[in-house]
Amino acid sequence: MLTIGEVADRSGVPHTALRFYEERGLITSERTAGNQRRYARAVLRRLAFIRTAQRVGLSLEEIHDALDLLPERRTPTKVDWSKLSKSWRGEIEARIDALQRLRDNLTSCIGCGCLSLKSCGLINSEDALAKFGPGAPRLKAATEGGI
Repeated sequence: MLTIGEVADRSGVPHTALRFYEERGLITSERTAGNQRRYARAVLRRLAFIRTAQRVGLSLEEIHDALDLLPERRTPTKVDWSKLSKSWRGEIEARIDALQRLRDNLTSCIGCGCLSLKSCGLINSEDALAKFGPGAPRLKAATEGGI
C-alpha cells in the first residue's frame, strides 16, 4: 500500500488531483485507523490511464464512464485500452474536424484583421438569422408579419 505522498511522487499527479479523482470515483483508497489514505500499487496504472485519456481530450466524466465498464473496477489493461479507444474514435475524429474548421476560419480572420462583429464567422458561426440583419429579426417579423 502507498501513501498519498508516495502516489503523488511516483505518478506526478498532485495530492489535490488525487483527492479530486477519488471524490469523482476514478480511483479508490483505503483508510488506516488514523484515517490516512492508502492506495494499492495498481492505482499507478489507473492514474496513467486517466492521464493518457485526458491527453487524448476526454473529459473526466467520459473517463469515469469508461472505467465503470471494467469488471470490479479493476485496473485497465492494454486490451481494455484498445477496446475503449476504439469506442472513442468517432468523438475524437469529430473534435479533429471541428478544430480543423476553426483553424481554417481563424486563418482567414487573421488575414482580414477586422474581428468585426458584423462579418466575423468565428463570433457566431451558427447564426442562421444573420441574413435578416442585426437585432432580433424574429421579433421584428412578428410585429411586421415576416419570417
